[in-house]
Amino acid sequence: MGTAQVDAPAESVRVGVYGGTFDPIHIAHLAIAEEVRWALALQQVRFVPAALQPLKGAPPGATPAQRLAMIRLACADNPAFVPDDLELRRPPPSYTVETLEHLRARSGLGVELWFIVGADAACDLPRWRRVADLVTLARLAIVERPGHTFDPIAFEQAVPAAAGRYRLLDGPRLDLSSTEIRRRVATGRPVRYLVPEAVRQYIVDQGLYRQESSRG
Repeated sequence: MGTAQVDAPAESVRVGVYGGTFDPIHIAHLAIAEEVRWALALQQVRFVPAALQPLKGAPPGATPAQRLAMIRLACADNPAFVPDDLELRRPPPSYTVETLEHLRARSGLGVELWFIVGADAACDLPRWRRVADLVTLARLAIVERPGHTFDPIAFEQAVPAAAGRYRLLDGPRLDLSSTEIRRRVATGRPVRYLVPEAVRQYIVDQGLYRQESSRG
C-alpha cells in the first residue's frame, strides 16, 4: 500500500528514524517500529526522544534521562532498535528537520533515511518547521492509526514536496498512547503487557507518573 517512489541504490543502507516524546515508550511504539522495519527492509530503526516537542504544550512527565533509560530497556532485546540521544544533547525545542540534517551529515550519502510518523501526525506536517526540507532529507513511512483515515490526495496538496517520497503502511493498529499509560499509573491501574516488563519495573522503581492526575 502507498505511493510509488524511486528505488534507492541496491548498496544503500536503509535506516528508520522514529521520533517522539516516548513518555513512556510502550508496546505500540515497538510494534510500529518492527512493522516498518520489516515492510521497508530497514537495517536499523533509531529511536530519537525529543527534548521538548514544539507542538506539545505540556512538558514530559519523566526527565530526559529517564525517558532515554526506558527506551534503552525497551530496545535491549532487538539489535535493530537503536536508542539515539541526539535531540537530548541539543537545546530544546526539538525540530525534526534539524535532527534529520544531523543524521544525514553523520550517516553519509550511502544511507537512505526513513522518518516514521503516524497518519494522524502526518496530516499535521504543514505546521512543522521546513517541511519541504524534511521530506527531502528523508522519505516518510506513514503508518495508519486507529480511528484515522489518511487521504493521500489531501496530504500531497498540503505537502507537495512529499509526492513520491512516502509509503503508506497498514501497521499494527494498537489503540494505545503514552497519555493512557501515565493515567493508568496515576490511578493505580495495571500497565503490565502495555509496556515492556523492564520499562514497567523502571516506572515502579523511579516512582514515575504518580502525579499525572494532578497535572490533568
